[in-house]
Amino acid sequence: MTSPRVLTVAGSDSGGGAGIQADLKTMLALGVHGMSVITAVTAQNSQGVQGAWPLPVEAVRAQYRSVVDDIGVQAVKTGMLASAELVQAVAELIGGTDAPVVVDPVGVSKHGDSLLASSALDSVRTELLPIATVATPNLDEVAQLTGVRVESEGDLRRAAEAVLSYGPRWVVIKGGHLAGDAVDLLTDGSEEHWLRAPRHDNRHTHGTGCTLASAIASQLAKGQSVPEAVTAAKEYVTGAIAAGFALGVGIGPVDHGWRVRVGSGNEA
Repeated sequence: MTSPRVLTVAGSDSGGGAGIQADLKTMLALGVHGMSVITAVTAQNSQGVQGAWPLPVEAVRAQYRSVVDDIGVQAVKTGMLASAELVQAVAELIGGTDAPVVVDPVGVSKHGDSLLASSALDSVRTELLPIATVATPNLDEVAQLTGVRVESEGDLRRAAEAVLSYGPRWVVIKGGHLAGDAVDLLTDGSEEHWLRAPRHDNRHTHGTGCTLASAIASQLAKGQSVPEAVTAAKEYVTGAIAAGFALGVGIGPVDHGWRVRVGSGNEA
């Protein structure tokens, strides 16, 4: 039996903690076949992003068509799209693909480096979010896209309403930057799911957003409903954060293979 196929459209992280690399590791860990469309190449490590180079639109379009037209996909996930031109091209491509879409509107890296041109924000709002099955912004991205500042858990509903106004079917507002438990709000505007997990004392959280979005896409590709997929993805990413490990001298990545290590008795 062929494994479900998931396509990530995102940037490459040379340090292996986020972006395409995190997406493909997550997909492998969750039992789906991961494929990639690289939108940008970055030079980054545990200390930050030292450089980023978007690929030409033609290269992105060719990668996408190559995969979708031959292999096919059961879900698509988007990450770093860098420019308005890339956002528009990717939105057009995805709009013609019959598969659920998880949009991670990547705007800023874990270290505070900008990964999306300000000129691309309007394209994300008007072209990418309207075709999303699930959008997964963090609090910085919520502020960037909507102007809503989340200071406490009570603000999450207001943030979700602001993002939903741009058209995604569901939104996950990630409250990981708030104090207390790590709480996320999943809603479609009528149905709400509050997802809570204990906060782990571990600063090695690089790639958390990419990992969550890819995990959601993987679960959707396996036929789960959105609430089921997001709940399972939250569980996976919580374990990956708990097991995150130090690489370099800065912020290390989450551990995408934590279940393998726990299952083998090697809980490094």
